[in-house]
Amino acid sequence: MQDYPLRNKITWFSFALSLLVIWIHAGNAELFLGTGKEAELLSRIESAFSDYIGQIAVPGFFMISGYLFFRDFRRGSLAGKWERRIHSVLVPYILWNFLYYVGYAAASRVPGLSEVVGKGVIAVSLDEIVQAVLHYRYNPVFWYLYQLILLILLAPVLILIFRSTWSKAVFFAVLLILLAKEIALPLVNTDALLYYSLAGAAASAPGVRSVCERPESGRSGILGGAAMIAVAAGMYQLGLRTAAPVGFVLCRLFAVGGLWLCVPAAKLPKAGEVVRHSFFLYATHFAFVRLINKTAAMLLPDALRSIVIPLLLYLSMPFLVLGISTAGFVILEKYCPGLCRILNGNR
Repeated sequence: MQDYPLRNKITWFSFALSLLVIWIHAGNAELFLGTGKEAELLSRIESAFSDYIGQIAVPGFFMISGYLFFRDFRRGSLAGKWERRIHSVLVPYILWNFLYYVGYAAASRVPGLSEVVGKGVIAVSLDEIVQAVLHYRYNPVFWYLYQLILLILLAPVLILIFRSTWSKAVFFAVLLILLAKEIALPLVNTDALLYYSLAGAAASAPGVRSVCERPESGRSGILGGAAMIAVAAGMYQLGLRTAAPVGFVLCRLFAVGGLWLCVPAAKLPKAGEVVRHSFFLYATHFAFVRLINKTAAMLLPDALRSIVIPLLLYLSMPFLVLGISTAGFVILEKYCPGLCRILNGNR
């Protein structure tokens, strides 16, 4: 039970980040209003949520994943860590990508649904299946899991880097330079590597870890978290003024860290069933968002096309998708509990 406050806090954070991801993909200005002043205004309002708040979601996922992977890491534990990630990351990644492909391929052949899908008739072939399963062709939000798999495979290299303060300093300095100069790494996203490895380094440093895992935030934690959030706001403005990606990367990094320090683990209620289904929610949300937005746009009469309805739909989208996803999870858990557990990342 010693880890309960931390695990419970991670569950709540993962759930909240999943809701933010839904807002990122719920933009509907052009779909409902086309182009023009109303569409531009709606797009700006929606961007206030998606860009200012929602953009911390995926960095937060990377940081949580990196922290958990390197927490309690000892010599000889790599094989066990990898084995658990096969069940919690790799297998769900493959299965979800395949299910998305099957769903899209089937829907593309059904009158009415094919217009919603908007991809024409999707080919059924081995090459298409391979592209769908390995490269998330029909499940674009799983770029995150694809990157996470690559980062997990880098664990032996990161372990060596984390052994020395100097090697960590050089490593993170190089990453920041690459981001500042907009130099891409092969396969792995540089910003994802920074989020993941920085959190992993924190987990492997006893002093930093003790701060991250305090059940009570205390005055120092809240002040430190507030300061980090203020720095994040400054970095965001720097990114806007200079158009430098590194400013936005640091903004997200400081924002996630600041929010983590401000929220006391001991004050959070026990995460309920709905909160613990955040992986399932993340995996299903994109299809539901597209279905809801496209169906509503097709059915809405021209006389009612104003900024109000799409804005209300946008604001309520996380809760609509949460309701649909939860209902689907409950039904699936009742009739196929084993499959349901796999699709929830064995959580």
